[in-house]
Amino acid sequence: MERDFRIEIKSLDDMGKKFIKAWRDVEQGKAPEAPVERVYFEDIKALVKILTPRRIDVLKTLHENGPLTIRALSRVLDRNYKNVHQDIQLLKNIGLVEETDSGLMAAPFDKIVAEIRLAA
Repeated sequence: MERDFRIEIKSLDDMGKKFIKAWRDVEQGKAPEAPVERVYFEDIKALVKILTPRRIDVLKTLHENGPLTIRALSRVLDRNYKNVHQDIQLLKNIGLVEETDSGLMAAPFDKIVAEIRLAA
């Protein structure tokens, strides 16, 4: 089964409205939407600051090679361990990298879907 991760650009106000609507729907007995793994950014500047080409390389490398230690990943990428470690921590914090039971880093998503609206 394919596993996707969604990235969306939404204002804080829009994110709050979405949360309130979901809360009210559950209070009214409506079935909640199927869970979707996603992260929101307030604007495109925040997105490109976090999802840099180097971090995308980290994700691609983990996806192609399977779970790796950070040290092994830094060797495959031919990058400094400290920098790769920082990238992994940030990607874990937003949910794009997961740690396996054995402590390896994994990028479990088959694709990352980014939605950027040009108009409201």
